[in-house]
Amino acid sequence: MAEPLLRIDGLSRRFGGVVAADAITLDIPAGELHAVIGPNGAGKTTLIGLLAGEIAPQAGAVRFAGGDITRLAVDRRNRLGLARSFQITSLFLDVTALDSVALAVQAHRGHSFRFWSDARRENELRQPAQVALARVGLAGRAGVRVDRLSHGEHRQLEIAMALATRPRLLLLDEPMAGMGPEESARMVALLRELKGGTTILLIEHDMEAVFALADRITVLVYGRVIASGDPAAIRTDPVVRQAYLGEGEGGGRGAPR
Repeated sequence: MAEPLLRIDGLSRRFGGVVAADAITLDIPAGELHAVIGPNGAGKTTLIGLLAGEIAPQAGAVRFAGGDITRLAVDRRNRLGLARSFQITSLFLDVTALDSVALAVQAHRGHSFRFWSDARRENELRQPAQVALARVGLAGRAGVRVDRLSHGEHRQLEIAMALATRPRLLLLDEPMAGMGPEESARMVALLRELKGGTTILLIEHDMEAVFALADRITVLVYGRVIASGDPAAIRTDPVVRQAYLGEGEGGGRGAPR
């Protein structure tokens, strides 16, 4: 059997007395869309930070494409093919969508930000940026300033910036946060389009989207994996249901249905 694209082995991290990641072990094969869910404070965003290299683990290991990346810096991981989006958007608002993605291409190739003018002129930077915008449905918005895009378009733009770096693994932290029904539907359609061609690890509170998209789902509670399996198995797992139903009287908002 081929080695998984991503292998997480006993990954642990504490912040004071809080266990944010408790010996997490997980394999993600190439091409899979793998969702990680759990109640608030379960450690989902910490896990993304550990995988992206933004947080250093206190124990355990991360292997990517056969190599140990546990101690690699963020930029080194990015060049190996890991890219992420954030729970809260962080974009340059006074440039166009195309300029934003071209800048992501430029940064990925190791050029200094002081050569920003290159991203506005060089076809080798703008051509992949245009392709990435088209993939997320923003081809017609390429020349629009970022501050004039909607919230949903901001999330699409973030994914375009990640895709422009040609990632092997895309880490998405709540891409549907703050979206209305129509924007969420467009994001689900986008992720379905990307599925298979790009390996995706998805953190998301929208359970309807998770169960519609995921090949497999892992459930975290207090930093520990309590279940991992296909959507049908997770939906009926009594331990998972208890974890969600314990969020509040009558059931948590994100309880699997």
